[in-house]
Amino acid sequence: MNTTAGTSIDLAMHDVRPNAASFDDYLLVIPEGAQRTLARSWLWLGLLALIGAGLFSVLLVLSRTPVINEWFPVVDFFRVALVVHVDLSVLVWFVALAGLLWSINGSERGLAWAWFALALCTAGAVLMSLAPFFGRGEAIMANYIPVLDDGWFITGLVVFAAGGAMLVLRSLFTAPKLGVTFDGGGALRFGLNASVVSTAVALLAFGWSYLTMPAGLDGKPYYEILFWGGGHALQFTWTLLMLAGWLWLASASGARVPLSPRVTLLMFALALVSVFITPYAYLSHDIASVEHRDLHTWAMRFGGGVAILPVSLAVVIALAADAASRRKTRPAASAAQAPLRAALVSSVLLFAAGGVIGMFISGNNVRIPAHYHGSIVGVTLALMGLVYHLLPQLGYRTVSGRLAVLQPLIYGAGQLMHIIGLVWSGGYGVQRKVAGAEQVLRSTGEVVGMGLMGLGGLIAIIGGLLFIVVVAGSMRRRNVRQMEQAS
Repeated sequence: MNTTAGTSIDLAMHDVRPNAASFDDYLLVIPEGAQRTLARSWLWLGLLALIGAGLFSVLLVLSRTPVINEWFPVVDFFRVALVVHVDLSVLVWFVALAGLLWSINGSERGLAWAWFALALCTAGAVLMSLAPFFGRGEAIMANYIPVLDDGWFITGLVVFAAGGAMLVLRSLFTAPKLGVTFDGGGALRFGLNASVVSTAVALLAFGWSYLTMPAGLDGKPYYEILFWGGGHALQFTWTLLMLAGWLWLASASGARVPLSPRVTLLMFALALVSVFITPYAYLSHDIASVEHRDLHTWAMRFGGGVAILPVSLAVVIALAADAASRRKTRPAASAAQAPLRAALVSSVLLFAAGGVIGMFISGNNVRIPAHYHGSIVGVTLALMGLVYHLLPQLGYRTVSGRLAVLQPLIYGAGQLMHIIGLVWSGGYGVQRKVAGAEQVLRSTGEVVGMGLMGLGGLIAIIGGLLFIVVVAGSMRRRNVRQMEQAS
C-alpha cells in the first residue's frame, strides 16, 4: 500500500495545503490494470441499477401523490414498483458499489472469480427487473428485501445472491493484510475489510434462517423471518461503507479530519464486533421469536450508533473548520472539490435526519419509511460522492461544474422534502406500504403531507437522473478524447 503516493496524487488534483498534517489523510488510490477494469465494470452495474430504479420510482411516487394517483389503477403498480425500486436502488446499487470498493482494496488474485461474481450479479439483477413484465407473483413487502413471489423474481434473487457470495469469498481471500501501524489509508482499508466480514455474516444468517425456518410458513411471514437476521447484518455493511466514504470524501475535499486513524479503526472494530451478535441471536433464540428479532434490532442500534456518532462529529468539525479557514486565508474549494463537499454535507444531513426520525417512530405508519429513506439515502449520497471522486482514477474525466455541485443538493433536498412529508402524514396515522384509495386521506393535513412527499420524491428522481447525466458526461468525454487521439 503506497499511501504517500496516493496522498501526493490527490493533492496534485486539488489545492496544496500549506500546513504540515497533524492527522493522516483518509485517502486511497485505485491501482491500474485489471483491478481498475474490474472496478469500472462494477460501477456500470451500479449505474444501470440506478437507472432501472429511477424508472420504477416514477410509478412509485405517482401512485402515492394525491389527485394524480386517481388517474391510475395504482395499488398493484405501487406494490410491484416498490419491490423492484427498493431492490435495485438499495440491494443491487449497494452491492455493486461494494464490489467496486472491494476490488480496489484487494489484490489481483482470483480475477476469474471476480468476473464470474459480476456476471451472476448482473444476470440476477436483470431477471429481477424483468419479473414484473413476465411473472405473475404477489408483491410481498418484507423488510430489507421485498420480493415478487414468482419464479422469475426468486430465480433472479438467488442468482444475485450467488454472485454476491462469490464476491464476498473472493474479497475475503484478497483482502490486504494490515500491520500494527495505521495511517488514514490503512484505517480505510480496515473499514472496507470489516464491511466484507459483515456481509459474510449476513449471508450466513440468510442461509441459517432458510435451514431453520418453521414448517408451514409462507407469504409475508416466511420472507419476513427469512430476511430479518441477514438484513440487519447488511445494515452494518452499508454503515461501514458510508463511514469510510465520509472520511474519504472529507480528506479528498481538502478538510483535515480531527480523528486519529487508530480511533477510527476502533470505531470500525466496534461496529464489526456488534455484527457477531447475529450468530449469537441464532444460537440463543428461535428465529420466529420476539427475542430473536429484538436482539438483532438492539445490535444494529448499539453497534451502528457507537461508530457513527464520533465519526460524523469529526467530519462535521473538519468541514466547519476548513470552511472557516478558507474564508480567512484560503481560496474557495476547487472545481473538483465542490461536488465532493456537496455530496458529503447532503449525506450527513440526510442520515442524521433519518436517525432523529427513528427515535420518534410509533405504530405502523409512514414515519417508518421516512426513517428508512433518510438513512439509506445518506449511504447513497456518500457512495455518489465517492463515484465523483474516483472517476478520474477510473480513467474518466474529473467531475466539475455547477451541475455536479447541484446534483447532490437537489437529490438531498428532494429526499428531505419526501421524508418530511412522510413524517407529517405519519402524525395523522397514514399507513405505510399502501397507495391510492387504501391511504384513506381524510384531512387537509394528510393530503398536504402526502403531497409534499410526492413533490419531494419527484425532485429526488430528478436529482438521481442528474447523477446519471453527470457520470455519463464524464465517461463520454473520455471516449471522445480517446477517439480524437486515435484519429
